[in-house]
Amino acid sequence: MPGAVRTDAPDEPPRILTFVLEMPIRWGDMDALRHVNNTAYFRYMEQTRISWFDWIGIAPDPVGEGPVIVNAACTFLRQLEYPGTVVLHHYVGAFGRSSVETMVDMSRGDQPGVVHARGSAKIVWVDLLRRRSAPLPDRVRELMRRPWTGG
Repeated sequence: MPGAVRTDAPDEPPRILTFVLEMPIRWGDMDALRHVNNTAYFRYMEQTRISWFDWIGIAPDPVGEGPVIVNAACTFLRQLEYPGTVVLHHYVGAFGRSSVETMVDMSRGDQPGVVHARGSAKIVWVDLLRRRSAPLPDRVRELMRRPWTGG
């Protein structure tokens, strides 16, 4: 599949395209300056992550183990504005003992390939009762590496 493993620059580690989601840009996502408010980008990434978890079959278990976000970042490159559709390309990168780095490229549906924002989040696998990190199970690690196939 074209684009499944992608490196943007020689000094960047490879990243695997693991999920794509399209969402409408809602009127309420905009702020007084008539562009999408910065907080909405984090909601777009959150929904992408949750939809990805659903797609690969990882449901957080509040009395067991599951994924927790320990940091999140976003670089805003171009404004997103209503009306439109935001297309979110989700990637995984480096894995650790209990963690994985994730990235999301955000573009408009009517401007394919033009990245408007780039986000990232580190996911840590946690024993939710003990509130401590736990080793990322091999089964989950393999599911997280599963390349996007379009559905």
